[in-house]
Amino acid sequence: MKELIQTIRNIFSITELRQRILYTLLLLAVYRLGSFVVLPGINSNILQLAFSSGKAGAGGGILDLFNTFMGQAFSRGSLFALGVMPYISASIVVQLLAAVVPAIQKLRMEGDSGTKKMNQITRYLTIAITLGQSATYVGYLRGQYPQAVSDSPFFWFTTIFLITAGTMFLVWLGERITDNGIGNGTSLIITIGIVSGFLPALWSELQTKALLVFFIELIVLGIVTMGVIALTQATRKIPLNYARQMVGSRQMMQMGKGVPQARQYIPLKMNSAGVMPIIFAQALIFLPSTLAQMIGSDSASAVLSAFSDYTGFWYNFFFSILIIVFTYFYTAITVNPNEIADQLKRNGGFIPGIKPGKKTAEYIDNILSKITLPGSITLALVALLPAVATLFGASGNFSKFFGGTTLLIMIGVVLDTLQQIEGYLLNRHYDGLMKSGRVKGRQASGVITS
Repeated sequence: MKELIQTIRNIFSITELRQRILYTLLLLAVYRLGSFVVLPGINSNILQLAFSSGKAGAGGGILDLFNTFMGQAFSRGSLFALGVMPYISASIVVQLLAAVVPAIQKLRMEGDSGTKKMNQITRYLTIAITLGQSATYVGYLRGQYPQAVSDSPFFWFTTIFLITAGTMFLVWLGERITDNGIGNGTSLIITIGIVSGFLPALWSELQTKALLVFFIELIVLGIVTMGVIALTQATRKIPLNYARQMVGSRQMMQMGKGVPQARQYIPLKMNSAGVMPIIFAQALIFLPSTLAQMIGSDSASAVLSAFSDYTGFWYNFFFSILIIVFTYFYTAITVNPNEIADQLKRNGGFIPGIKPGKKTAEYIDNILSKITLPGSITLALVALLPAVATLFGASGNFSKFFGGTTLLIMIGVVLDTLQQIEGYLLNRHYDGLMKSGRVKGRQASGVITS
């Protein structure tokens, strides 16, 4: 306990770090307050009642997932009803285009100027996506809950405009946190929305379950959390050597400037794709049920029934297959062995026993393929844990935190933020957050990252 108190003192004794943390907390508080601002012409009580009773996609549906990410702002009819999800969608589209469109690939290679142009493209695309999604949101409200929305002819225009403005304000807020605060602003906004639903779900579970059962659920949740942390941090380190050169009478490494060779490696994560495969899979898994609703035949009704039950066999079977496929796909477009091999060659680095260039790229690709398989299978198992928890008696709201997208996002963002805080502590010659070692994932000087 003394070490924890001392670490907190060390954190707040660093002026810059203290200011960044307080600035981040202030902007996150602005976001949470704004999520309670209801759009004009919407009866928030009717919408919240529909979601709480499971009539609007709650209990595993895509709308319930979005509502969790937005901190219940979606079901509240809030100004931030779409949160930063359109920005996330735009970022994914730009990343995919960067893998196939030469012009965007060139921008990615231009350094800071290219990054600024790609960010600008992402913002424009965010506006377009938000306009489309906000129009769909208004259409959904008018079709499902006409009694909850205004019939004014200006309702469409004002609601679409305000939701788009709210989303772009959150994008700006996230960028300010990233630049002047601590952690990734966009990810923190999503995480705060998820965490805001955790305590109410925890309290509801405590009220509805026996005390012994509740404590067993907490223990299982702790074990699952540790497992997900292990999955997030698991890396395969490929050792590197660098050519040495003589500078005067001193022998220097061409890269790393004297960093011990033992710390030179390429860290390939077992789960390089992060949470994206689950997001892609969840988006596609609802297509069969949507098509079945449109067809309306008896066979279509059977398909609708099978893919509407997120605890059913066929839903989880196809969900797992999609996650494994998308893990390989997303890893392939985010980790390029040829780029890593070229970067090593330019900096005079090489893998012991492997020729530079093409052979190095093939070696890295072979290792990446081997570690991606267990990573994708483990990721699929994590995604299925909420359904398993529901089958064992956990409530729908509480079971979401036993795995899946919510837990992976929370753990990933928390670890990333802790890494940044630890960096400030180590730079000021304080002990890190953990006395036994550094938070994994933070790289030493001169290390090539994938």
